[in-house]
Amino acid sequence: MGRYTGPKLKLSRRVGVPIADIPKHTARGELELPGMHGYRGRRNTEYGVRLCEKQKLRYYYGMYEKQFRRFLDIAKKSKGNTANTLMQILESRLDNVLRRLGVGRTIWSTRQIVAHGHVIVNGRKTDIASFLVKPGQTITFKEGIHKHLRENMEQNAGHQVPNWLEWNPAQLTATIKAMPVLEDVPFEVNLNLIIEFYR
Repeated sequence: MGRYTGPKLKLSRRVGVPIADIPKHTARGELELPGMHGYRGRRNTEYGVRLCEKQKLRYYYGMYEKQFRRFLDIAKKSKGNTANTLMQILESRLDNVLRRLGVGRTIWSTRQIVAHGHVIVNGRKTDIASFLVKPGQTITFKEGIHKHLRENMEQNAGHQVPNWLEWNPAQLTATIKAMPVLEDVPFEVNLNLIIEFYR
């Protein structure tokens, strides 16, 4: 299946939660189903509930099914709690780190910043959105994108940068202080249902 190119709001409606932190997705009434009373379908099956939780996470991080499955396999093979490890991997993706810094309003805009080669990690240009950052690494940006990033930050006024990132907005430099934990994720999802879905 190819990349979804339709309205992103439809994805938020489909899973019933805003997959982007912008007014278009978070405004009251935007996630209601069309029609005077909304569509009253049949009650969801156990499979349907688990599928919906998985799709929530996939849409929120803007990933293909194949990519998502690969990250889940990595989390299962690693030591420790699978759910925590999966969230650490997803949060550590470079496009998501830029979203957490507030230099882009959505995961799609931060992915574009990365893909166009504007991001430098530890002195090396990195244009792969799924690149996983590690503690101690430093993120900077090419000078040509600075004006655009500052405009995005003005639109994101009030955005809170999580504690695992050290952000210098004046210099537009960031340092990864630690790996993210489950409490750092501002998105509610039942990870146990997702793990059960793939059993």
